Amino acid sequence: MAMRPTLLSPSTTGSGGRPRPIPGSYGLPVLGPLKDRLDYFWFQGPDEFFRRRMAAHGSTVFRTNMPPTFPFFVGVDPRVVALLDCASFAALFDASLVDKRDVLVGPYTPSLAFTGGTRVASFYLDLLRRNARAWPSEFLRSLDAMLAAVEADLSSSAGKPANFVVPLQKCIFSFLCRCIVGADPSADPAIAEFGFAMLDKWLALQLLPTQKVGAIPQPLEELLLHSFLFPFALVGGDYRKLYDFVEKHGGEVVRRAETEYGLKKDEAINNILFVLGFNAFGGFSVFLPFLIASIGGDRSGLRAKLREEARRVLEAKEELGFEAVREMELVRSAVYEVLRMKPPVPLQYGRARADFVLPSHDAAFRVAKGELLCGYQPAAMRDPRVFDDPETFVPERFVGEKGRGLLQYLYWSNGPETGRPTAENKQCAAKDYVVDTACLLVAEMFRRYDDFQCDDGGLAFTKLDKTTVAASPSQGK
Repeated sequence: MAMRPTLLSPSTTGSGGRPRPIPGSYGLPVLGPLKDRLDYFWFQGPDEFFRRRMAAHGSTVFRTNMPPTFPFFVGVDPRVVALLDCASFAALFDASLVDKRDVLVGPYTPSLAFTGGTRVASFYLDLLRRNARAWPSEFLRSLDAMLAAVEADLSSSAGKPANFVVPLQKCIFSFLCRCIVGADPSADPAIAEFGFAMLDKWLALQLLPTQKVGAIPQPLEELLLHSFLFPFALVGGDYRKLYDFVEKHGGEVVRRAETEYGLKKDEAINNILFVLGFNAFGGFSVFLPFLIASIGGDRSGLRAKLREEARRVLEAKEELGFEAVREMELVRSAVYEVLRMKPPVPLQYGRARADFVLPSHDAAFRVAKGELLCGYQPAAMRDPRVFDDPETFVPERFVGEKGRGLLQYLYWSNGPETGRPTAENKQCAAKDYVVDTACLLVAEMFRRYDDFQCDDGGLAFTKLDKTTVAASPSQGK
């Protein structure tokens, strides 16, 4: 393995020499951004888009344009500085260097109508802390219902694969509502059945201008999905139903936001929905299907190793909960490796607060105040200077002392895996919940099943071999 770099303070130069100009250009007005947009969405795709520019410039730091771009998004400045290695990527999580306000999804900001006219400033850490004890048991409760439904589907499908994505999204939505909103979706039949889809559409309309979908052939995707902002009116009715659900059934959480944070009632509800949708449901609904597909599609014998570890730890525990899964080193490492390979948020943005020197592994670059930095996480997490065989899924990568040392370079949330929440960066408090919840999912799968397999597309189970010795689901802590 190449010597792992020491991530230098961005106030010093990475190469020990003088800062050099950032390579790359933005091209001609209108034409340059349009070309980059078509390359990103159509001709190359995100991975190849960044890979080719990195090779052309001989640098992991360079200038380019990011969608949405001209000519359709008038007033949006698509110019960014791309960061593609661990050394430069770290600057995006230094609150003294970058400002993350209004750059959540990049060069453009979705209309405030999507959050009820409220400029959200989530109290995510408080919501998580107050509901920490209920989190494992509520997740296992929802997961039990989801797996029972998938088992029934698989047994009645005459050998056809049973899709798990929609049931899993319902599971995620249900347990998050109980933990974050403090309300059970079953209190409202419409929310119980369609609430997850309402949130999904609400997220999609805000993110579509920046996402390569692939389900629609080009040039239709460009013309229909990337050429204009979608109006809130398309999801206004659904948002109102979610708002009313929180208002009616989440009274305790709403009152706490009003009394402890000084928010008005409508501001409190809009903030809660943002936490539920963007911070929680959006990430889980992307990551957990990737996790199941990665393990269920493995053909290297990984599942047998995970099953052995999970059952060995559970034999010594009274219940399946966060404490138990924190002792499952291989399970945890496999979860980290999926996060490395498939980060739920592939793009991270930050705007430079002042002029500073940005180090990469091999050089240093001067960044000007106001420039927008864009980190492409799948590239940074495949940095060959940090990770051996970076393009390969290695479930044991984070096992042992050497593996744990790599966690300081694992960025998938709002900071490195070894980071701790601060007043300026409270969102990274969520990462422990995400990892622990993912480990709960894996452990429960192997408590319940001797084995499971996914189809080649990774979206459906082809086999669920139920164990004959499983204990009843526990209410973990």
